Amino acid sequence: MSEQFESWRIRPLQTHYRIVYLDGIHFGIRHGSGCDSSILLTILGVDLEGNKEMLALQACAEESREGWLSILQDMRSRGAIQIDLFATDGHEGLLGALSELFTATPRQRCLVHKQRNVLSAIPRRERELVQADLVGIWKPEKKEDALANLVAFKAKYAERYPQAVRSLCEDEEHLLTFYDFPVGMHRHIQSTNAIEGFFSNVRQRTDQIDAFTTETSCVRLVWAVMQDIRFHKVTVS
Repeated sequence: MSEQFESWRIRPLQTHYRIVYLDGIHFGIRHGSGCDSSILLTILGVDLEGNKEMLALQACAEESREGWLSILQDMRSRGAIQIDLFATDGHEGLLGALSELFTATPRQRCLVHKQRNVLSAIPRRERELVQADLVGIWKPEKKEDALANLVAFKAKYAERYPQAVRSLCEDEEHLLTFYDFPVGMHRHIQSTNAIEGFFSNVRQRTDQIDAFTTETSCVRLVWAVMQDIRFHKVTVS
């Protein structure tokens, strides 16, 4: 399995990908009698035909700008240099790496993560009402209407829930990027659900493992599990 994994890890990639999803998943790594959490940085690509492909996996002690720079540079060195859209969460290290290596590439902030962040600043008794307004921001067919809803949301809640509005405004310019792509793509690029689904699949197959012995064994097992996961095509036009 080691040789097969190594061949996969260094294989050439396609030059052009329509969508690239970036995220990380935490695993326990045993160190002597103790156990630490490490993160597996993950790059999932969608080619011009809508086929999903795991482009890279890399274990790091923690999620950082340096870790993301390393895995993204590896992706580029293997040929993937033209990306139409990145779908990401809001981790500062990831955003810093992207701003250095892919300055001109559009980015969509995961709306599921953003919604969760905003609502965490709202009292539970008010969340249902606020959530309806929040989700309503990106429901319209036209981007200009979504922008108007965004302005209205901020005006409505700025005084009552300033922390929630600040959270919404973080990365604000990347919330509505999906409107710049064909309507058929919208549901696929509004969130990082594509890669979250992969993580869920991996968890189901590795949940009997409390902790891995090394980061290398973790990456290789996830890769082995991945061989049995069937990725569904997505709309890219």
